[in-house]
Amino acid sequence: MTATAPITQDVLTLPRKLPEGGLTNLVGLTRDQMRDAFLAAGTPEKQVKMRVGQVWQWVYYWGIRDFDQMSNLAKDYRALLAQNFVVELPQVVTRQVSGDGTRKYLVRIAGGHEVEVVYIPETDRGTLCISSQVGCTLTCSFCHTGTQKLVRNLTAAEIVGQVMLARDDLGEWPVKGQPKPEVRLISNVVLMGMGEPLYNFDNVRDAMRVVMDDEGIALGRRRITLSTSGVVPEIARTATEIGCLLAVSFHATTDEVRDRLVPINKKWNIAALLEALRDYPGLSNSERITFEYVMLDGVNDTKEDAHRLVELLRGIPAKVNLIPFNEWPGAPYKRSSGNRIHAFADIIHNAGYASPIRTPRGEDIMAACGQLKSATEKQRKSAAKGQANAV
Repeated sequence: MTATAPITQDVLTLPRKLPEGGLTNLVGLTRDQMRDAFLAAGTPEKQVKMRVGQVWQWVYYWGIRDFDQMSNLAKDYRALLAQNFVVELPQVVTRQVSGDGTRKYLVRIAGGHEVEVVYIPETDRGTLCISSQVGCTLTCSFCHTGTQKLVRNLTAAEIVGQVMLARDDLGEWPVKGQPKPEVRLISNVVLMGMGEPLYNFDNVRDAMRVVMDDEGIALGRRRITLSTSGVVPEIARTATEIGCLLAVSFHATTDEVRDRLVPINKKWNIAALLEALRDYPGLSNSERITFEYVMLDGVNDTKEDAHRLVELLRGIPAKVNLIPFNEWPGAPYKRSSGNRIHAFADIIHNAGYASPIRTPRGEDIMAACGQLKSATEKQRKSAAKGQANAV
């Protein structure tokens, strides 16, 4: 799509509901959890490893949801699975397509809550930005998503389900009898949507283990990036228990400014965060930490800030992603000028750190970085007010 292509929006109604009636959803279970569930349902212990492998491949490699289509399973075993389990994803409510090809999905989960998922196509990759919580507890002042209060953590099923529903929409599941596509449409996953992933560590870990499994979706650990605002006690666990790449929402070079932009800094300040990052297991030049730095006019974008950032990063294999602020209605900040952003980038680059300037994507559908916040609550309030006025 060209930049002038119109925005499109689809309202999708899926025929299946979220799991009911006590059936266990297989989506999001780790192999060990699936094994235990199959044993509890009556699978003979001698068969259980094989059955897990078979079902795993059907669900995560082929994208099959109907047990009757799992043709290498005996009919009686398919019946046993159907009596005890479902393979269910969150429900896509709306899909918007930006003029630049970015897709934003509004996704409904159990309890009627909604989160957003964004797919960003590029010439050499396709990145899926997924959410880990309903809302967010961090209240970062520049982030539109952060203005939505935390409702709850997402389950592993709801996190894995975001990847699967995007593959559905993109038609990326292999088709039997056809050659496997050479290029993956979803080549990278970033945990940069709604929520703080490290405040939902166990579910995020289990979900990423499913996504990384070689016999299913099979995204390598270096194709997954987890972004944190700085939950220091969980940073080392990210390396040892997930093994993905790490990004940090940094955004300031003094505690005074970061306290205002990223309030979690009041609990774990810049010095504590950088100490944890220097000790990050496996840190190397080939697996650098990404420092995300949103450019806010007159707040954190001076040459002095750039030089301080260079000093703070000394000794840490790192790159700095400079993010032009994506303005949203009522935002208290403005985007730094292009000249100011490029001058900042040059100082970082000349100090030996990569400093790419992120190209804003999906701004016309509020899908750009920091803009993820569903409008449904506002719409509901407006509708309720209209109904009240009509009475």
